[in-house]
Amino acid sequence: MSEDFRLDMGAPWLNLLATRGRHFGAQPVERIPTPARLSEWLARVELTPLAPVTDADLRTAHELREALRELALGVIDGTPPRAGQASSLTPFLKAEPVHLAALDRLHRSAPATAADALGRLAHQAADWLTGPLRADLRACPEQDCRGVFADPGGRRRWCPAPACASRGRVRALRERRRGGS
Repeated sequence: MSEDFRLDMGAPWLNLLATRGRHFGAQPVERIPTPARLSEWLARVELTPLAPVTDADLRTAHELREALRELALGVIDGTPPRAGQASSLTPFLKAEPVHLAALDRLHRSAPATAADALGRLAHQAADWLTGPLRADLRACPEQDCRGVFADPGGRRRWCPAPACASRGRVRALRERRRGGS
């Protein structure tokens, strides 16, 4: 089902980008269209907020997702950020204390609000985009997708979506056949 969450991109912040599939295509797929779906997604990435998720939180999540997409694709493409582009993350990067507890395993405190959960994702993204992990970022070459994913081994060609790899392989096969004629 195309509305299923993509949780295979390599990090929660990358999975946030995948909540909108086929972003550059004619019919993008929105995987978090409602506050309830955002709440469900936050639970899947272990960032369930204590407060209920609101419509405003949903709009904020979409804004963060698109700001991060632009920055990530810029890093991958080697395009310097435009003036003010990075400042769109500033509201998300406010310090929120995270407390750890040693129970059956190490646990972190739950975010108080969806905004705090999104802030944790923004911090994770900022660390990736500015540190050594940025070298592991790749973008799917499928022009309707351009999904951003982690590729620490440098071996992946397409995002983890089977459809992208399948379309890419079919296209490559057709091109080889055309070139060999």
